[in-house]
This record gives sequence, C-alpha cells and structure tokens, in this order.
Amino acid sequence: MTLNVVPCHVREQWDSAVNTHQGHPMQLWGWGETKAAHNWSVDRVLVNDDAGKLVGSAQILVRKLPFPFRSLAYLARGPQAAPGQEIQVLTAVAQYVQNVHKSVALSIEPDWAEGTVAVAALPATGWQRSQSTILIPRTLILDLNRSEDELLGAMSKKTRQYIRKSGREALDYRAVSAAELPQCLAVYKETAARADFGIHADDYYLDIFNNLGAGSPVYAAFDGETVVAFLWLAASGATAFELYGGMNETGGNLKANFSLKWLAIQEMKARGVARYDFNGLLNDGVSKFKFGFADHEDLLAGTWDKGLSPWYPVFAKALPTARKAMRKARGLIKR
Repeated sequence: MTLNVVPCHVREQWDSAVNTHQGHPMQLWGWGETKAAHNWSVDRVLVNDDAGKLVGSAQILVRKLPFPFRSLAYLARGPQAAPGQEIQVLTAVAQYVQNVHKSVALSIEPDWAEGTVAVAALPATGWQRSQSTILIPRTLILDLNRSEDELLGAMSKKTRQYIRKSGREALDYRAVSAAELPQCLAVYKETAARADFGIHADDYYLDIFNNLGAGSPVYAAFDGETVVAFLWLAASGATAFELYGGMNETGGNLKANFSLKWLAIQEMKARGVARYDFNGLLNDGVSKFKFGFADHEDLLAGTWDKGLSPWYPVFAKALPTARKAMRKARGLIKR
C-alpha cells in the first residue's frame, strides 16, 4: 500500500485529523502556532492511503541548525495513526521530512506505550533510541473512563484525606480567565524561584493560552480574589496533559494542590477526555505527590531518532558542538 503525504493548512481540518486518531494536544494546531512563534517552524501533514482515506497525521516542528546539518525535525507525541498503521505512517512522514526539509534527523517522542508492536518495530526500520529527551517517558496516565469512585479508590489514603481537607478550606476552585492569568504566572515565578528551575517569558505562556483556546484550560485555587495555586493543562479530544503548575506559601499550607488536581481530573472527565497524563515522573517531591493519585505508573516509548542525511553520523557522534546544537534545537530546558 502506498501512502500519500500532503500538507494541511486549515486549522479545523487539522484538529479534526488529530482527534480522529486520538492524538495528543501537543499535535494540535494551537500548540504548533505557539512553537512557530518561538524559534521553530511548523509543517502539518496528512497521510492518506491509496483510496484517499486518512490513516495518519503529523505536526512536524523544524529547527534550523548550522551548516551542513540544515535542520532537525521533531514530532512531540506524534505521529497519529490508525491502529496497526503506526510504522507505515511514520515511514511516510520520515521520507517526507527528508525530501522536503532535508533535515539531518527526525526525532520522535510518540504517545505510544513501551512494549507495543509499534515500538518493537522501530529498530528494524532505522530508528535508534536517544537519551536527549524532552518529554519524560515514565509517567502516570489515568483512565478517565473509570468512575470517580474508582479513580478515588486507586488513590492513596493520604491523598483522599488531603482532597477532603483542602476542599473544606475557604478556597474557591475554578477555571481561570484571561484576566487572571498574570496572577498564575506570578505564582509560577515564585514556584520556579523556590524550586530553582528556569521558565519562559510571560508571552510564551500567554501564546499557549490564546492559541489553544479551549484546548488549554487553566484551573486555580482562589483565596478571595487571589490565586494561591494553579494547574495548567493542554487537552485534545482524547488526552489531557499537565503543562505547568505552582502554588504560593498560602496554597501550600492549605494543601490546595490536592483539591485543585482532583478538580482538573473531574473537569477533563466531564469533557469526555479518556486519558489524563501527569507529564512525567522523576524521583522528586512532585512525583511523590503525583504517585498518590494512582496505584500504577506508565512507560511510554521514549525518544527515537532516525538519521536522514549522510551527515547524521558526524552530527550524532563525532562533533560535541553538533550534539550541543541538537539538544538546544530540541527545545529549551525551561518549563
């Protein structure tokens, strides 16, 4: 079967294609628009079979590299594909990237579970595992098809207790308006300073909110009119993905993050979203907090690279400066 790869330039058509195959919110049009405004270029392609039926899609992010490497192409939690067509779709997309963008490599972090047939087939089709990871493959994904009682039952006893306790505090938990976003960003800056991690300038986060629209809900705990904790998501038709969150001293003292996360889970379930991804697990305090919300963890495919240029071996192995450029091109370490 021959697959045809064609660019897509219509937002409604694109988002429909992503959701047709239960795609990730980082594959939505609005996410690509945000990255395009911040040092990447974006190319969105539909993959059709001989009969013209849609079998997959991919939002390709492209970052320029120094000569002679030209560029690096990256799929964040993509591509989307019909069940059983993952490798065929990915092969077609890689060929397109090679022909059109002349990239030295295509790097992917697909939303595929480790151990699946598709992941097992990657090495035989020219893909190599990479340690240059942006999106952490070890994560926790809730099945929102379960009832609220079942979701609560899978939580730790302590987490359930803190949800009840923080829910009794004089806090208002609700969605955030555009006018209230600066308060959330102020809390985020406070959180980043306390935890010592880097963040972007405000315009990056505002672009996400504006470009994704309903696909980027933000929830907060308010003490009166003041934000004391917030949680920022990205959501497609199938998957909700935690992007950012933080709380100030008041929010921490009142354990506001427990009820806030439970609200976000409930809201996504009510929306009809099937999966709630906590966006990575490490061996830290934040991950310990996340573990309280489930009795399992998940492992996704991780990061894979495919060389598309004769320069790839030099790029990947021989030149320290090229490897540094590759890491930089994959995205800022900032959250």
